[in-house]
Amino acid sequence: MAKKVLTVGEILVEIVATTKGDGFGEPQPLIGPFPSGAPAIFIDQVGRLGTPAAIISRVGNDDFGRLNLDRLAADGVDVSGVEVAKGEVTGSAFVRYRPDGSRKFVYNIAHSATGRLVLTPAGEALLESCDHLHVMGTALSVSGLADVAREAIARIKARGGTLSFDPNLRREILETPGLRQALEEVLAHSDLFLPSGEEIYLFTEADDEAAAVAELLRRGVGEIVIKRGDRGASHFDAHGRTDVAPLWVDEVDPTGAGDCFGGAFVSLWLAGASPETALRYANAAGAHAVTEIGPMEGAATRDQLDALLGLTKG
Repeated sequence: MAKKVLTVGEILVEIVATTKGDGFGEPQPLIGPFPSGAPAIFIDQVGRLGTPAAIISRVGNDDFGRLNLDRLAADGVDVSGVEVAKGEVTGSAFVRYRPDGSRKFVYNIAHSATGRLVLTPAGEALLESCDHLHVMGTALSVSGLADVAREAIARIKARGGTLSFDPNLRREILETPGLRQALEEVLAHSDLFLPSGEEIYLFTEADDEAAAVAELLRRGVGEIVIKRGDRGASHFDAHGRTDVAPLWVDEVDPTGAGDCFGGAFVSLWLAGASPETALRYANAAGAHAVTEIGPMEGAATRDQLDALLGLTKG
């Protein structure tokens, strides 16, 4: 039986400025709302690949919450652990791209419905049905989310389940009090660590990648996957290193690409795929994700990934 993947964290909508510039200091034309939230994007990609998938979260009883729940359920995600809070609002993220391709975000997470997450009876029941937990760093930046994530880690690991961890750190949340300690706690329990580029140096004293990887493996992290964006990706474990080259596509919107990469890698990894195969599909998922506007719009099915990889049967 396929292992069921759970994530805990924010569900929100993303609203995107159609002009480029530095932030929202003046009125902007906008498009959206798009279903979003790093954990939600990740688990949507897991569900799109047919892997049993679930999320524990909290949304407001509003259009933004319904938009997200309808999308996740349609893509095969178990949303029974998502509480719908009457009189509260679903979280949001406004994003504007700068001319150099970097992004400026304005978040409402901590003061939205998702920021008041507690483990409900429905969430408890869902947690007991899952075998693997995936934690995103953004979920550790809000105390309620972090508390539920810690409880989920303890329970799933205690019964022999596995944990993957993607730090997914935005500049806007790096200075959150207590975040560093929470990140280190999750890393200490991780079977699979998925940093993006320079994030690997946040958790070691090393000043080069090879030394940083070696230090983390010595500390007990079983496997490490470094996401390199348009430079491909690399997998490391006690047996050595595996690299995959990037796939070239026309980039429309990079938001969510790393989350889709993670969703595909975890799905293939749990199914017993080799590191090379899991990396190839994850790379394809990240590439597919950037071809659509909206962070969840590019989440791909297995057939779509096969086509991108040239594996479609004639």
